Amino acid sequence: MDPRTRHRRRRPPTEVHTGDCYAAGKRRRTITREQALAALTEGVRACVHCRPDTALGML
Repeated sequence: MDPRTRHRRRRPPTEVHTGDCYAAGKRRRTITREQALAALTEGVRACVHCRPDTALGML
C-alpha cells in the first residue's frame, strides 16, 4: 500500500452524535440527517449522552 494514500481511507463510524454533543471527540465529520438515520438503522451505536436516535425521531 502506498503510504501517501493510506490516510485517505475512512474508517467506519463507531457512534452517531448530535452536532452539539460534548462526547463526540476530536475525530468527527458532519453527515446529513439521511446518513445519520441510515447509520443508525445499519447498527451504528447512538451516543448515550446526546441520544441522536431520539433527536431524529427514531424512538
